[in-house]
Amino acid sequence: MSIGTWVRGRAGELAKFGTVGVVGIFVDAGVFNLLLLGPLAASNKVITAKIIASLVSTIFAWAAHRWWTFSGRRSNRPLRELLVFAVINGTALAAQAAVLAVSHYWLGYTSTLADNFFAYAIGLPLGTVVRYVGYRTLVFNDTSAPAADAGVTSGDDGSSAPPVRAE
Repeated sequence: MSIGTWVRGRAGELAKFGTVGVVGIFVDAGVFNLLLLGPLAASNKVITAKIIASLVSTIFAWAAHRWWTFSGRRSNRPLRELLVFAVINGTALAAQAAVLAVSHYWLGYTSTLADNFFAYAIGLPLGTVVRYVGYRTLVFNDTSAPAADAGVTSGDDGSSAPPVRAE
């Protein structure tokens, strides 16, 4: 299967994922900058600000993905979903924070502009890939429920037909 076919087969789901992601970026960036320019300004706690901002945006994202993006794939076990969602977000957060730590502390790019560049131009895309793959394969993976979006497919190969069992 080509990547174009794969993307077309998941266009609705990817659009919703992207929409939640864009709103989540504004939540994350808003909290991050409010903390950097407000309560954490004097102490230069850039990593603390990033972690708090990511946690706030994660709570928003879990709810949006559960009830909108992956609504046709969610299970009847929301606690399990939330726990795995948190682990995946922790993994993505660690990757994003590592990018910021390297740029800020090792490379010496310490301005607010540099912190934002490395946090969002480098760390965010890395975290996005980790999140999408993790959410789809480990969190919202109940394919027994009918898909809420006609563009979302249930076959493992991206087709809309149910998988054929070899005998």
